[in-house]
Amino acid sequence: MSWGTAWRIARRDLNARFKGLRLLLVCIFLGTAALAAIGSLTAAIERELAANGQAFLGGDVQIELWQRSLNEEERGALEELGTVSAGTRMQAMARKDDVAAPIELKAVDAAYPLYGTLMLEGRGEAPAPSGNEAYIAPGAADRLDIGTGDSIAIGTETLTVAGIIEDEPDRLGEGFQLGPTIIVAEDLPERAGLLAPGAMYQSKTRVALSTPRNLEEIEEDLENRFPEAGFDIDTAQRAAPGTDRFVERMSEFLTLVGLAALVIAGIGIGGGVSSYLDARRQSVATLKILGATSKDIARIYALQIFAAAAVGSIAGLAVGVAVVPILAQALEGLLPVNAGFVLDPAALLLAAAYGLLVALVFAAPPLMRARNFPAMALMRARVAPLVRDRAAIGVVLLGLSAIVGLALITSSRPMLAGGFLAGAAVVFGLLALLGWAIRKTAASLPRPKSPIARAAIANIHRPGSSTGALVTALGFGLAAFVLLAAIQSSIDGNIEKRVPERAPDYFVLDVPRDREGEFRDLVAETDAGAQVTTVAALRGSVLAFGPEGELTRTASLEEIPDGAWALRGERGLTYADTLPEGDELVDGEWWGPMHEGEYLVSVEDDFASAAGLEVGDKLVFGVLGAEIEARIASTRTIDWESMGFNYVFVLSPNALRDTPHNLAATIELTEGTPTGPLLQALVRNFQSTSVIEVGGVLQQARTIIEQVGLATLAAASVAVLAGLAVLLGAIAAARASRTYDTVVLRVLGADRGQVLKMQLAEYALLAGSLAIVALGLGTLTAWLVVTQLFEFDWLPDWMEVFTVLGLGLFVVLAFAIGGSLPLLRAKPAQALRAL
Repeated sequence: MSWGTAWRIARRDLNARFKGLRLLLVCIFLGTAALAAIGSLTAAIERELAANGQAFLGGDVQIELWQRSLNEEERGALEELGTVSAGTRMQAMARKDDVAAPIELKAVDAAYPLYGTLMLEGRGEAPAPSGNEAYIAPGAADRLDIGTGDSIAIGTETLTVAGIIEDEPDRLGEGFQLGPTIIVAEDLPERAGLLAPGAMYQSKTRVALSTPRNLEEIEEDLENRFPEAGFDIDTAQRAAPGTDRFVERMSEFLTLVGLAALVIAGIGIGGGVSSYLDARRQSVATLKILGATSKDIARIYALQIFAAAAVGSIAGLAVGVAVVPILAQALEGLLPVNAGFVLDPAALLLAAAYGLLVALVFAAPPLMRARNFPAMALMRARVAPLVRDRAAIGVVLLGLSAIVGLALITSSRPMLAGGFLAGAAVVFGLLALLGWAIRKTAASLPRPKSPIARAAIANIHRPGSSTGALVTALGFGLAAFVLLAAIQSSIDGNIEKRVPERAPDYFVLDVPRDREGEFRDLVAETDAGAQVTTVAALRGSVLAFGPEGELTRTASLEEIPDGAWALRGERGLTYADTLPEGDELVDGEWWGPMHEGEYLVSVEDDFASAAGLEVGDKLVFGVLGAEIEARIASTRTIDWESMGFNYVFVLSPNALRDTPHNLAATIELTEGTPTGPLLQALVRNFQSTSVIEVGGVLQQARTIIEQVGLATLAAASVAVLAGLAVLLGAIAAARASRTYDTVVLRVLGADRGQVLKMQLAEYALLAGSLAIVALGLGTLTAWLVVTQLFEFDWLPDWMEVFTVLGLGLFVVLAFAIGGSLPLLRAKPAQALRAL
């Protein structure tokens, strides 16, 4: 039989509404839609970063330095490449009469912006500000209640608001900010007294290349030419490294979750196809009697299944593309993505390939089982059940290999993807083993007196029972409910419980060392019970690290080791006589008060492990252009939840106290003390300091975590739907045999209520047995997601988790009973004649 003839027969037999194959269609639709949405959104973000990398960064190449600008030689090296634009970034305070607000001060030269366009509300394109002009972000205008033409004070200077910022082209490249932006002329910070020795500021120097060149080669040349300068170099190819890493990890996680949901739904596909082919038993037998071969049968029904899978895939791709604008709007402000439709062929082809491969893997066994049997066996399948076709194993293995290969090839971290897939395979194996154990246990139980309980237990272990499929369905379905509740409640716990309880009211930067006493007195005048903590605050980069005599230059590393993030760029440095509060020594000893002699440093323990450092090794820091070599005296754990000053590197005082620097401080007011008076007093008396209200920072962090939680919730919801689809597939696959069982029970005198109670008892026994397994499986998966992927604290609300698990049990039982109701409508005479 030709493919054309097979398709004509398949098309005639195929219902226009895909009756019998709807479960397959829905399962493919769910998984493909999730993968298409994730892939399209990721592609949209990556396309935006690639297309606007120069504008986001503000140049082709950017060099960042803390507490100093480029010297003449360094700037000359950039001028050889093209047009240079330099500026300063720092935290400051803006004042309008008695109102003050923390801001991000952005000082730029006349060449700004090198790429993109600076837009002002009501004015359009604008050049860089000059003199005492200031462009302010809408947030600053709202906070200070000012508009164009008003005056504000920053440091010792009075500025005129020349416009409200509508579009700041390099906003994404500036990174996380602790206040709204105010853009001023390049020399304003120095004129305002904000760049005194020791002040905490960052210089950014950018270059627009005069001729196209390889950006990686430029970066390497600059690092080789100035190996000790401590440059933090970014290029337009990675204009926002933090965003790139976040998008990559989030996309990887969501893709794997979507693939797992699709594979879970595949079990439902297998059940649905089995049920569909069983319903077509007489049609298959008739075709064989009329001369159709087993190959013809496989070809006809493979075309029907492929048609349903194709329709489900196409519908899923369409919905996946359609929801991208909605997701983009939900992630607005967190990620660079336009709220429009995105068609990325690679992402859509990958999603469709996954969908069709999963359909192949799970539809092949029942399809190949149906093709190899004689007509009489098919006509009497109730009394001559079909056996497994070993040839299907090869098709399944081929399909699984293709799925694994696609996942590994398209993953940026193949080890993670491989581990995820291996874990999913282990879970499938464990659930299959559990299904076998439940059948064996049910068979060994004593026969209860209740006929309903006796029949329910017998249904679990009798020949031809669907216990294995039901265990998988219920296990994944209930585990998905637990996963959803544990992740969401843990994220809520991170937002609501730990951070707000332990956060100070203010962070204060650039407190002059010689005015520390005056600063403390001022706080005490406002609130005598306030807790004030001050530390020395410097910035520096790790130039080299390792055993003495075998130091590794950081600039020579092709890639920073995982977990050794403190090697990247400049980091905060401080010194102390005593171990910081909340920290605990892991190895080594702390130096005593008034230590002199060799410079020593204490290092955070996780960083030391990631960088391969031990007590006795050396670290070389670049601080204000000078090298400081220190021996590691100890490693320690840090109480990151304290929201205080947590430094990875704490040096002995003799290493840094003679270096120009200021202090940073935290202020925790007594409960009920208003914050306004202290803020105004600090602004009036310490004009060069920056006061950061922690509440605003926490709100930004809360927004970001909530958006991450939203994406996780959406992905976990797909897993829940997939689990329910599996349950429906298992019920559908068993419907034919259960119809026969129900009819026999009805003939023997059982009423509908008794039959329904038997079904309910069977599913209740299985669901109850699996609840504990699902709790462990869902909790473990949620823990891995929360702690290892998102690096949040594990703070689930167990009451919520158990409540959701109980709700899941109810929903699962409701679906199970709902799927069993059609059995009660079966006509005994009609069913018996079909035997």
